[in-house]
Amino acid sequence: MNNIDFGRLAPKAGTRMLVVGGCGGIGRQLVLAALDLGLELAVLDTSLALKQYLVPSNVKAVSVDITDNVSVEAAFAEIKQLWGGLDVLVHLPGYTMPPTPVEDIEPAQWEDLVSVNLSSLYRVARRALPLMRGPGGGNIITIASGLAVHVEKGVSAYAASKAGVIAFTKALARENAPMIRANVVAPGAVDTAFLRGGTGRVSDNADKNWFDASFGGPDILKTIPMGRIAVPDDVVGPILFLAGDASRFMTGQVLYVNGGRLTP
Repeated sequence: MNNIDFGRLAPKAGTRMLVVGGCGGIGRQLVLAALDLGLELAVLDTSLALKQYLVPSNVKAVSVDITDNVSVEAAFAEIKQLWGGLDVLVHLPGYTMPPTPVEDIEPAQWEDLVSVNLSSLYRVARRALPLMRGPGGGNIITIASGLAVHVEKGVSAYAASKAGVIAFTKALARENAPMIRANVVAPGAVDTAFLRGGTGRVSDNADKNWFDASFGGPDILKTIPMGRIAVPDDVVGPILFLAGDASRFMTGQVLYVNGGRLTP
């Protein structure tokens, strides 16, 4: 999966890109690809994730608790001081839980998952938007999931949160056009720590028995026409495309990246 020429449709060198959740499997690959293209990079992630996965020395790293508005505001104060403005926001945070019937989900579990997966986007977007209103506008890319539109049993909280990401991103697109664009990438299963419980929660080296046992990983694989689950670079390419001028007439759209398993 290496040797992909990300530069053909990506943002131009010098673009200021903020990656929220930049220590995750997709985030780390995105940061490396963007650095190779000459972008200016900053990463927001938890203190635990930033200790577990050190960002490159030429990337600004800011610790944040995306479930806390005060912490998000403080993080964006640092970004404003660093750059004064912002060209691209990529919002990656998200985790799920083993399939659980609705009546067995504890309120605290529901509220935490929705806070991380959906409400964090609201907290981040309301602080990012003012930084994008300068010359040239801005660009927001969010990460949802195919489960937002093709719901499986036991994933109500995750599916609802990611459906909310899609709806909220479309609202951002409508409210802020033409100065600011907003689009969604909705992957299927991606081979990262997400399949083991989430970056900063478990190690990337943990096995995927949790995914295989709870979600039926081998059975899911049989339903993917391209014969495999995604790797991070499969998602990085669409993100960079949406972040660049090649997609300049796209806003409020959803790109599904799942090897053909879902074709809405």
